[in-house]
This record gives sequence, structure tokens and C-alpha cells, in this order.
Amino acid sequence: MLNFTRADFPEGFLFGTATSSYQTEGHSFGGAGPTHWDSFAATPGNVVRAENGDIACDHYHRFAEDFDLVARAGFDAYRFSTSWARVLPEGRGAVNEEGLDFYDRLADALLERGLKPCATLYHWELPAPLADLGGWRNRDIAGWFADYTEIIMRRIGDRMFSVAPINEPWCVGWLSHFLGQHAPGLRDIRATAHAMHHVLLAHGRAIQTMRALGLDNLGGVFNLEWASPADDSEAARDAAALYDGYYNRFFLSGVFKGCYPDNVMQGLGPHMPKGWHDDFDVIGAPLDWCGINYYTRKVIAPNDGPWPHHHEIEGPLDKTFMDWEIYPQGLYDFLIRTARDYTGDLPLYVTENGMAAPDIIENGRIDDPHRIAYLDAHVAMVRQALAEGVPVKGYFIWSLLDNYEWALGYDKRFGLVHVDFDTLDRTPKSSYHALTVALTRT
Repeated sequence: MLNFTRADFPEGFLFGTATSSYQTEGHSFGGAGPTHWDSFAATPGNVVRAENGDIACDHYHRFAEDFDLVARAGFDAYRFSTSWARVLPEGRGAVNEEGLDFYDRLADALLERGLKPCATLYHWELPAPLADLGGWRNRDIAGWFADYTEIIMRRIGDRMFSVAPINEPWCVGWLSHFLGQHAPGLRDIRATAHAMHHVLLAHGRAIQTMRALGLDNLGGVFNLEWASPADDSEAARDAAALYDGYYNRFFLSGVFKGCYPDNVMQGLGPHMPKGWHDDFDVIGAPLDWCGINYYTRKVIAPNDGPWPHHHEIEGPLDKTFMDWEIYPQGLYDFLIRTARDYTGDLPLYVTENGMAAPDIIENGRIDDPHRIAYLDAHVAMVRQALAEGVPVKGYFIWSLLDNYEWALGYDKRFGLVHVDFDTLDRTPKSSYHALTVALTRT
């Protein structure tokens, strides 16, 4: 059982769960075009067993069944993403009406079940033809993304409770262009500097586009990871501060303060795109809320290598199946810091929080007490932040379903609902049943 109920939260506080398009829908259906994730996954060594999102959870055909699960659990809202390549198979130009029709049906199905649709326009699956033109390295992507935003939001924007342009800009920029762990799989500091700036420029252009369409309740979603120094030395503190700078503060500062952290620009500054200083009026387009995705912390140690002169070391805390430390305190700290330093009275949402575990069906059941404990501990931090006046308005669990976990294929299970990837059968886990009790309205 969970140690909270709805009665512990203010009236109107939203509980939700989340998925993303490429991870669940099945990208080989419905006229979707190729993405850079398809080519990344087809390249040996990039993804476990070269697995891809061709079928995924077949959410494309099974979304009604999945939304029934969301509604039965007592959730208020459902966060999903739209696929750029499903709507515009070439990234630009001709629209795939079948793709628009799919999101039309999806929006209506959520509303029919009393669920608030919370859309994210981009969750990492860039159309391959745009990747061929440089993708996030190319400044033109801000315009391409604005055009896509207008097409999809003209169709479904009237039914959305909330919209955010881009999920987790750090993953789009740093993880994919500096560390090379996600598509397009680059390890290039110039590409990183360009991508990190252009993803925020595209965010701002999308917000402006949606405002022009008359939409509101628009926000940004940032993945934040607490950085702890490996020891008490000044070098370790500086290393952790730099990690915090390019992981967390770069994106929040760009959107809410119109600048980038000095310690990050010491490394990225020489590689930034021409004219970047002039883009903050667009990047800082006013938002109605801010979303925080939080999972873990990292312990950071300095080294003598090239910039950023540091590396991660293993921490002492219990870990999830992703080998991520379980550190609920970080969620509280980020809620406090984000409101204090960046957003003030702006509503905050925990837009993702959850854990991967090696969940196995035994006698038709999946018991996941570890996930229940993880959720309990993190929800407790949300309650603590609320008690101290932080305007947290909702909490979304990642994920509804076990799904395609990017470079890790189908091994890492984050879902409240187990998916058999051979039969595609859904089986709610004990965490799902515990949430159903906690969220029941009395």
C-alpha cells in the first residue's frame, strides 16, 4: 500500500501518468516516416539487440485499452507525445492525414474517459530527412519545428489541457551530441553547443506559434539530475557545479533568465552558433507552467581530462534497474530551487518520476514493492515542498507501460503495467493496484 491518498493534496492537484510516441505507438504503422532513431537503432552497437520502435507496445492500435487502464487507476491526466515523423513524414511539406487522424482519435478518447490530455510535441524522434540536413545542429530546425507545431496544434490544440514543446532538452542536446548515447549518436562539442541552443530556440518558436493560435496553459519540461561532489574538496565542488550547470541550469537559465551559466560557457562558448546572444527574447517566451522530470542524482569527481574535466563515480545509495541511485531528496531540492531561483509563483508539475525494475510475472501477478516504495518516497518530497509553499500542481508517473527504453531496448521496465513484448498482453502490476486505492475519490 501507498502512504498517501488524494486527501493529502490540495483540491485540484493532478495525478497523471505518461508515455511517449516512439516508445509505445509502433512507428511502422499509419504512414509515419523514418526517424533518426530508426537509423541509430539499425547501426550495430547502438541499441541492445538492435531493437527499435517498429512495434513497441502497439499503442497505435491499442490506445483505447490503454486509456481504460489510465481511467480505472483513477488518474486525472495523461501525458503523451506526438510524433513529428507521423504527422510530417519528410519533416516538412506533405502532411500525413492518417497521422493527424490518429491524434484526433487519441485526444477524443482521453476526453471521453474524463482524462486531461497533456501533450508534448517532441520526444526525440526527429524525422530522418531533417537529420540529413543537420538536425538540431541546423538553426533552421527552429522554423521547421514551429511549422510542425502549427500543423499538429491546429488539429488537436483545442482539446489539450496543456502543451509543452520539447521533452528533456538535455537529452536532445548533450546526451545525443556530446555523449553519443542517443540518436544521432555524435560526440562533438561544436555539435553539442549548437544543439543545446537550437533546442531552446525551437522551444521558444513553438510557444510563440501556439500563442498565435490562441492556445494557453503552455509550459516547458526539463529533466533535472542532482549533482553531489565526490568529496569536500574545492575541485569536486567545482566539478559538481559544472555538471549542474550544463545539465540543469543551462536550460532553466536560458528560458527563465535570458542567459547561460558562466561555468558552462567557459567550455561551450567558443563553439556556440553565430548570433546566439540575440535569441533570448524568443527562448524566453512566457510560460504558464514549468515541468520537472526527476529520477536520480550523480556523484561527480574532478579529473585531468579535457573539459568538462570530471566523471561520475558510483554512489552509496540503493539503485534502480537502471543503476540509478534512489535519492528522493533531490526532487524536493529541485522543487524548492526552481521556484526560488527561476519560476517564482509559476505552477510547477512533476512531469516524470518513476523507476525501472526487472519485473517478472509469477502466477499471473507482478509484485513490485520496490516501485511502490520509490513512488511513496518521492511523493513525500512533493508533499514537503507543498507544505513549504512551493506551487506544485501535479505529479505524473513514468510510465504507464513497459516500453522501448531507447538505447537499452526492451530490457528496462518502468511501467505500472507489464507488457509481454511477444504477445503485447498488458498486466497491471501491484504498484498500479496500490495507486488505484490511493487515487480513489471518497
